[in-house]
Amino acid sequence: MIATSFANIRNNFKEICNQVVQDSDIAIITRKNNENIVLMSQAYYDNLMENLYIRESKANYDWLKESIKQAENGNLVSFEVED
Repeated sequence: MIATSFANIRNNFKEICNQVVQDSDIAIITRKNNENIVLMSQAYYDNLMENLYIRESKANYDWLKESIKQAENGNLVSFEVED
């Protein structure tokens, strides 16, 4: 995570944006009165939103946890893709 001042963002916006995208990271932009801003890539945001969506439904989340448990125990099914 990057924590930087508003002044540094103003002077180095392109470089910080590139770092956030390339490292799949977030930047906390500190401002007066603790009115901070979070800068993140769209890929990071999309992943965050997808995880929130999955966790919204207890049934979906329980199904996902059970699937992970099955995979960890080696209970996998393989599918062949035909062209």
